[in-house]
Order: sequence, then structure tokens, then C-alpha cells
Amino acid sequence: MDDPIALDALADTLTKLSTNPFNVNLHVQHIRLAKSLEDRDQLLVALEMATNYVATPDDVWLPIIDAKAAASDLDTPEGALELLAVYSKAEEDYISFSILRKHLEFLLDRHDYFSGLEVEPDSLGELFSDSWTQEAMADVVSKGAGDILQSHTLWDQYFDWQLETLEKAPTDAKPLLVNTIEESLVSRLQQPHANHPNTYQSYSSFTTAHKPADEYESRLVSASKLRSRAVKAYEKREASEIALKAAGYSLDAYATYIAAERRRKDPDYFILCGLYERALAEASRRQFTGEVDAERALQVWCAGYIDFVKSQGQSVQFWGRATRGAPGSGEVWARYIRFLEQEQGPAASEAEMDEDDNEDVGGAYTRALATNLFTRARKNDPEIDVEQIVPLVLARAGAEKRAVEGGRASEDALTTLIKVVEDGVAMVRRGSSAGDPRFRLEKFLSEFYLSLADVPDAAVQLWASTAAHYRTSWAAWVAYTDVLIRTDHHDLARKTFQDMSTKNLDYPEALWDAWHNFEHAHGSLTSLEEALNKISQAKAQLEFRRAREAEKAYAAAAAQYAEQQAASVSVTMAVQDSATAVGEAMDVDTSATNDRKGKRKADEEHLTETSEGKKPRLETPSLPLKRDRENCTVFVADLSSEATEADLKALFKDCGDIRDIKFTHMPETLVATVEFHTRDSVPAALTKDKKRVHDTEISVHLAWRSTLYVTNFPEKFDDASIRDLFGQFGLIFDVRWPSKKFKATRRFCYVQYTSPASAERALELHGRELEPDRAVSVLISNPERKKERSDADANERELYVAGLSKFTTAEDLRGVFETYGPVKEIRLAKDKSGQPKGFAFIDFESETDARAALAANNYELKNRRIAVTLTDTRVRGKNKEDATESGLGRRADARNRSVRVRNLPTGTQEGLLHQFLEKHTLVKRTEIFTALNEAIIELENPAEAGKLLLRTDPIIFEGNMLHFSEEQSGPSRGQPAAPLPATGGMFVPRATKSRPKAGLGRARKPALGTTGATSSSNVQASEQKGKGQDDFRKMLG
Repeated sequence: MDDPIALDALADTLTKLSTNPFNVNLHVQHIRLAKSLEDRDQLLVALEMATNYVATPDDVWLPIIDAKAAASDLDTPEGALELLAVYSKAEEDYISFSILRKHLEFLLDRHDYFSGLEVEPDSLGELFSDSWTQEAMADVVSKGAGDILQSHTLWDQYFDWQLETLEKAPTDAKPLLVNTIEESLVSRLQQPHANHPNTYQSYSSFTTAHKPADEYESRLVSASKLRSRAVKAYEKREASEIALKAAGYSLDAYATYIAAERRRKDPDYFILCGLYERALAEASRRQFTGEVDAERALQVWCAGYIDFVKSQGQSVQFWGRATRGAPGSGEVWARYIRFLEQEQGPAASEAEMDEDDNEDVGGAYTRALATNLFTRARKNDPEIDVEQIVPLVLARAGAEKRAVEGGRASEDALTTLIKVVEDGVAMVRRGSSAGDPRFRLEKFLSEFYLSLADVPDAAVQLWASTAAHYRTSWAAWVAYTDVLIRTDHHDLARKTFQDMSTKNLDYPEALWDAWHNFEHAHGSLTSLEEALNKISQAKAQLEFRRAREAEKAYAAAAAQYAEQQAASVSVTMAVQDSATAVGEAMDVDTSATNDRKGKRKADEEHLTETSEGKKPRLETPSLPLKRDRENCTVFVADLSSEATEADLKALFKDCGDIRDIKFTHMPETLVATVEFHTRDSVPAALTKDKKRVHDTEISVHLAWRSTLYVTNFPEKFDDASIRDLFGQFGLIFDVRWPSKKFKATRRFCYVQYTSPASAERALELHGRELEPDRAVSVLISNPERKKERSDADANERELYVAGLSKFTTAEDLRGVFETYGPVKEIRLAKDKSGQPKGFAFIDFESETDARAALAANNYELKNRRIAVTLTDTRVRGKNKEDATESGLGRRADARNRSVRVRNLPTGTQEGLLHQFLEKHTLVKRTEIFTALNEAIIELENPAEAGKLLLRTDPIIFEGNMLHFSEEQSGPSRGQPAAPLPATGGMFVPRATKSRPKAGLGRARKPALGTTGATSSSNVQASEQKGKGQDDFRKMLG
């Protein structure tokens, strides 16, 4: 970035930070710009500014610590104390092992330095003495104890220092030190951690060396009992820890782990607190790298951590960090305000309430609003989540209301309460165009007006303004009429019902029901009849309007389908025309093909000899319709957690016959796919968009509209990489990977979001170079244009080039074939020693270019004439070299290097499993048997299979521990064995006629002594008649 541009951007960012200093995204941008300027001082300013306002991860703190260490005189007590203060502040934000290890090493280094001085500085005092250092190191170790995988790295260092101190201590001080070390060892044995055997061994050795011999056995038995619970606790979590590590410590993996721990009947306080600490640190780190979902994860886990600690009867000690780490979370601020209310309530002493250090409820609320994260200054600013505003305002107003009811409120408490809620309502309406559809603040204030304050007219005015603001909301108008009825304004309520009955509300049926109930309770017979008549007219108008909308939607969808079909037909015709115009340029042996099709050819010759010399017209039998999932499926998002299959069947009952409904629970929402029997049902189903199920507005769209076809990404990309790249544009529903069973070079996937808007936003990635000269392709996965979004025609775009010189390179081939069109990939075949085999495969971007390149047949390259033809995968598979590693044949070799995998998760994707196993071994081919939840993986060689079978570390895939076993001979591919023959189970060989193989070369001549006149069926009959297994063995011998 040019300096003037960077400086302008930096100045703009600083201006924004002056008004929004708690906005983490602005701090991230500030740090990034400072790094781009390569100005160390400016970078330190940006880092320190971030730490002053928000909780920051170790990536921010470590440069600050290094800078402070370089700038301070650590050989003086004052300089050491300055650096210790920085460590303390850093560890108050998040637990980081990088910082804790650095802190521990600093304590050891300074202890060694100051204890080695002949004359200690006067200001040193107890600083870095043995007892002070022991307490400081114990505090650092305790902070990292919650990480059951890494905590032993801190503990081991601390324990070694304790032993060294014990050895150097004078004799009279040793008994006290022995007791201190024993206490720390016993405490450590009761903590779950990965290094439990070593800790137990350390305790045993320590007891042997420093305790009476006759007490050894009893102490070890007692210690064994103490550690048993901790060992079991770790063993229960070991698989989860391995899965977390395998997932790269992703936020989704942490969420799964936390949810599993919270679901336990008796959650482990130590384990779960440590897990929350680790998750929060990871979320903060990812937030500062720009990951979209990290901020929301941080808010959810902060609130969840607080709730868990309180549910265990413990006191929350991290309020300051929680409000610094999630300053925009109304849920966290609400919990903090309720905590202050409880601490400063009737049970609190006056001394506690008068302490200057204690923040009161009003102060906390003011500080929350001062972050400017709950207010929206301008309309073009991003909208604010009302789910963060409402809890904050309700917590503040609730505290004031309870103070009024308890007689503890000040004189202006009522005024304060009303102003807080009214300002909160204004914040909600300014912050979000949708507002709060549940009207929680309005309901709170209305009830306060009606009951506590006894000002009913204020409640009427409140709901009148609410209904005017949410003009199309049935809930707002029903609430308004309810308060009119409660305050005896019946005439105004009736007039409101009459005026709004024909308006275009989001759910008018609810308003009609309310009107109907009102007239039954408060009206006369005449008013009831008038209401029923009016409702009947309104229903007729609504049905007519909805019918017109459905017709328009159907017509639009039908027109779109017709356009897509026309485009698809035109493409197909163009391909067929080009196929007719361009013939196969290479002369090949067609005997195999003719032999396979001999019967059909004979039939055709017979037909040509019918009367009048013409082939009779045969009626082609109609084939059953193919299941068209892509065009017959709609995606339903934003469902209420209460939604059921019956709800969706009722919603789509007038659209057509439903084939299948599948629900999927996402992290914060429920979605479903609804498949119809025919695509004609889809247009009518799309009209259900924006309808309500359980009072929740849903979204309905074609499934493929939210699905992307992604290809040409780097080879190193896996499922996690794709999710990280595309997750920034919206919530990902699924990522589907292709099977590599038949083509190992396939590299594409389908990314499906929960909304089409997210897919459209992600299209900005199309054409972006993720690697030099490799632009990723991102397209909407339109099922009508499969040829443009899949590798269905991969074989038609791939050429087989034979007769190459051993000196031919990929660049030589590229020079020849790029004259016909863009070449996607060139693969030169080589043997195990790396020597060229004399043939290659060339992938073109388009089928037309590939067919045009057939003209290169017989082209002279490196003094050799090359043969060019379209690739035939069947021929390629059969023409592989006959030599095998074992000499037992290709099938036996494949079986020797194959392993069966059991305990697969239900619905496992073949491509995803292949991708996952590639991280552990060299996988050549994968095939899944869905009904058995098993798979067979073929590895590169038998040695890899042996390593996998002998592996002791568990492999966790999507929460399931995989079981590996040797692939046995016999029926393969997961199929049951064939039934025994009718001959009683004896093996009876059949004579078979060898079939010629397709490919280059001549047909093999028949062997001497054979005759073509012998019928194979006769041979079989004669052999089966009198020969058995013994005869067959003699024949072979």
C-alpha cells in the first residue's frame, strides 16, 4: 500500500476510533494499517490503544511485552515490576500459554539474577525471594491448569524449580518446603491433565526421597484414590480433545465440545471452566484476524460461561474481562447489571454500597451506552442487533422497577425508569429497520403504566405510536386494541378493527380473530354481525390477492424454467453438431467394441432385410421418470425451534405431493429441505416465502439458488479451508465433496448457504487468485446448466496422447495443444522410478477445443509421431501395467493394501472421508457402503495399510472413533456372499472365452488347436456334467 493512501486511511480510522473506541473491527483495521506502514512505533501505538479499550488476544499482547522488556531496565526492581504489571494485565484478558510460558521464564530468570547478587538493591524487599517467586509461579501455573492438554508444560517447569529450591535450602527450612511441595503434588493429582502417569511417578519418587519408608505404601494408596476421579475425567474427554485438535481448534469444534459438556448430568466445573477460557481466547484471536462469526461466538460463550458459573453456586470473578471482551453484548451487560443489583440490594451492607471501587447499576448502564455499540447514529450505518439492545434496557429498567416496588428508590426513580425504557424503544427503532417484533420494551412500559404508575392514557399513547411505527404488524395492532379494551375505549377499539381489517397486514387472520372475540365479549348482536360481514369481505379480498400473487410467481418461475430449458437444449444441440462435424482422428483397434456390440449389429442387419428394404419402426418403451432432486426441492430457513414436519406439510399442502422433508439443526437456527414429486409443485411452494410458522417468519427459496459450484481452488484446500473462505459471507448449510473413486484428479465442491443472499455475496470470490496463476471459479449451481458447473463431460475434455518420446516435457505438449484452445492440465505418465511411460493426458477447458485438438493425431514431436484420441476411462483402467507387487494379480495386490473402516457417522460423504484420511496416510481410493456405515480404503502400498492397522492413537472423524481392520478376501464391496450353486457347493469351473481388450494394437490370434465352431455353452455343459473339484485340480497340476 502506498504511504499517502495508507496515511489517509489511518487518519480516517483514527477519526472513527475517536467516536467508537470500543469497536473491535476498527482496532483491527488500525493495527493492519500500522503494520502496512512498517512503522514500529505506530504499530505499538495501535496495539496499546486496542488494549486500553477491549480485551485482546496474545497476538496483540506479545509485541507489547517484548517492547516493554526492551525498554525497561530489568536489572532493577522498578523495571521488573513494570514488566510484571504488563504480564498481569495481559493475563486478565485471556489465558494464553504463549504469555504464561513467557511469564514463567521471566520469573525464573529474574529470581536467578537477583538471588545471585552479592548486594541486593534496597527497594527489592521480598521481590523475587524464594517464597515470593514460589507464590508468583504457582499463580501462573494455576491460570493454565484448565487446559488439560497443555497444562503439564507449565507444571513440570514449576515442579522442577521447587525440587531445585529444596536441594539448595538449609536443613531447618527443608521440612516446610517438603510439605509445600507435597501439597502441590496432591493438588495436581486431583486435576485432570494429559500427563497423569508422570505426575503420579513424580509423587512416588518424591515420597520415596523425602517421606518415611513405612508411610510409602499408605501414601501411594491414598494418592491413587485421589487421582482416580481426575484420570477418569481426562479419559472421558480424550476423544473430544483429539477431535478438537484435528479440527484446528475451530469455533464450531469448540461449540460442539462445550455443548457436550453442558449436557452432562453432572458437569465438571474444572473441565468446563477451562474449556470456556480456551474457547474465549480462540474466539478473540480469530476476531482479530477478521473471522466473521468470531464476535458472535465470543458473546455467546461469555454469557454461557457466566450462567454456568452461577448455576454451580460460584461467584463470577471476571466481570471486567467479560464487558471488555464483549462490549457489544447486551446479554453480558444485562447479567452484570443484575449482579450489581443483587450485590447492592437490601442484603448488602452500607459499607459495601459506599465503597468507591464498586460500580452501581446506573454507572454500569451508562458505561455500556458509552461504548456507542448500542446506538445507530446515521441511517447508512450498519444495523444493530436488537437482541443486544433489549436485554440491556430491560435489565436497567427492571432494577429500577424493583427498587420502586421495594421502597428503596430515589424520588426521581419513576422518571428515570420511564426515560430508560422510552430511550430504549427509540434505540431499537433507530437501530434496526425490523425493530423488535416481540415488543418487549413496549410491553414492559405498558404494564408499568397500567399497574404501578396508574396512567392508562400513557399506555394507550404508547401502543398507538407502536402500531403507527409497525404499520403492517398484526401483533402491534392487536396489542393496541388490547390496551384499548383494558382501558374501556371500546368504540375506538371497534373503529381500529374496522379500519385495519382490510389493510395489508403480515397476518390479518390474527386481527380478525381478535375482532371476533372482542365483539363476542363486548359487542351487541348487530355489531357482531357487522364484524362477521366485514371479516368475510376482507377474507375474500385477501384470497383474491394471494391468488394473483401465486399466479405471478408461478408465471415468473415457469418463464425462468422455459428459458433455462431452451438454453440447455441449445447447448446440447451445439455439442451434438460439433460431435458430428469432428470425427475421431486416431486409428484404433475396434474389434473389442464390435465384439461387445455384435448381437445388436446382427439384429440391425436382420432388420434391414425386412420387406421393402426398410427398417420397421419400433416403439421405444417409456422409461420411468428420473428423480430430479435439484429442481424439485425447496429450502426452508429461519424456522422456529418448535416447527415440525406436520407444520411444513400443512404449509405446503396445496402445492403438490411431498416426497420427503428433512430437518437440520444449525448452530442458531432450524432449516429444512422439502422435496416434491414433480417440479411443477415448486412455483406454488415459492409463494410461501415470508409466511409465518409458529409466529416466526420463514424464508422459502429454491435449494440450488443458495448453492455454489466451486472449482479450481488450490490443491491444499480441504473442507476447513473452504468453510473458512466462504463462511465470511453467511451461514453455511453444507459443503459437498465429489467422490474420487473413479477420477482422482477431481477438485471441486458445492457450498450451500442457508440463504441465496449469502451465495450471491460469495460470488465476489469468482476469479480471485488464491494462488499465482490459479483463479478460483465460483458459480451459482444451476441444475439446468450442469455442463457449465460440473465435470460431467470431463472425459470429453480429456485427450489421451501416446507414442511420446522419453524426452518430451509438459511444456512441449502445451506448445502443441494450446494452439487449439486453453489447456487446463497436462499429466505425463511416469513409472515407479520416475521415467516417462510414453503417454500423457491433456485436459482442455472446453469439449469443443478438445475435439478440435484431435487434428494433432500423427503430429511429429521430438522425432516421434504421436497418437491422439479422446480418453476412454475403461481402456485406461484395463491397459495398466500387468506387473504387480506380489505377483498374485491386481485384485490381490489391491486387497493387500486395502483396509476396512468401521463406525462411520451416518451420512458420511465419500469425498470428505477421503480428504480426512489423507491427513493420516497415503490414500489412493475410497468407497463407502452407506447401509453398513463402513468403507474400504485402498492405500498406496501394503506398508501404509500395515501402519494404519498397527496405529495406537485413535482417529476421530466427526465425533466417531474409526475402527480399522484388514480387508478379507471373498465377496467385496460390502455385498453378501453369493448363494451356493445347485451342485451341492462343489466348485465347478466354467470354460470362458477370452475377450479382446480395447486399445492400440492388433487382435490376438487364436491359439493352435482351437476351433471357433465349438459352442461355449456345449463346453460348459460337458465340463459340468462329469467333472468335479478333483478333476479340476488334476487339470491344473
